[in-house]
Amino acid sequence: MTEQRDEARAFAEAYTRCLPAVSGYLRRRVDAAAVEDLAADVFAIAWRKRASVAPGEELPWLYRIASYVVANHRRRLATRASLAHLLIAPDSAPAADAFVDDGDPALAAAWAALRPRDREVLALAVLEGMPVAEIAVAAGSTPNAVSIRLHRAKKALAAALERERTAE
Repeated sequence: MTEQRDEARAFAEAYTRCLPAVSGYLRRRVDAAAVEDLAADVFAIAWRKRASVAPGEELPWLYRIASYVVANHRRRLATRASLAHLLIAPDSAPAADAFVDDGDPALAAAWAALRPRDREVLALAVLEGMPVAEIAVAAGSTPNAVSIRLHRAKKALAAALERERTAE
């Protein structure tokens, strides 16, 4: 019984500590009206699978769960739109990388030219401020593989940006 209370207390502390970051992650990927429900889904899944997270890796693990929840949410929206023949866009909220659209058009074009997996690893590193080890947990990969992927993504972005700027 004491073990269950300790487990519940530890989960409550992780929830309190990580909820703002998870909500921010979701807010950058889905419509604001869905954030609260999706955050609840993330933590419900996390509660059921709490034994599979290593201590200290709670936030990147939650980001990984959140990425699956966002993908499922978008699939549900697309299915509803398809079935109901409505014109609801599956990505009704700005993407995590919407920040590039407001500023430099060359940067926006270079960002769009990247592969989605390169954009995601860069977004986790830059927008979420995650270190490589945490991105590895979120991506279900090794830190070495993520480090290589991040390096290549940065090089690809720099090259695409250079092409865009010389084309102007």
